[in-house]
Amino acid sequence: MMFGFRGGESDETVTRKTGYRIDAKRQWSCRTTLDLSEIKNEEQLITLVKVRYNPPYETVRTDVQGWMAGKQF
Repeated sequence: MMFGFRGGESDETVTRKTGYRIDAKRQWSCRTTLDLSEIKNEEQLITLVKVRYNPPYETVRTDVQGWMAGKQF
């Protein structure tokens, strides 16, 4: 899971994912914590952003991939 927790994860992993979720909410303010905690992969995040903002798919994909660059999920 991208932002959600599986249980048994290290404190470091929980802190990292929590930070990513906060950053994603900043990037796409219409998304709730619940929305983001249910995202399991890049394609789901792209779809969630596209549904709300309705830009072209490739624009959203580029934005999401840029945001994800260097992050460890």
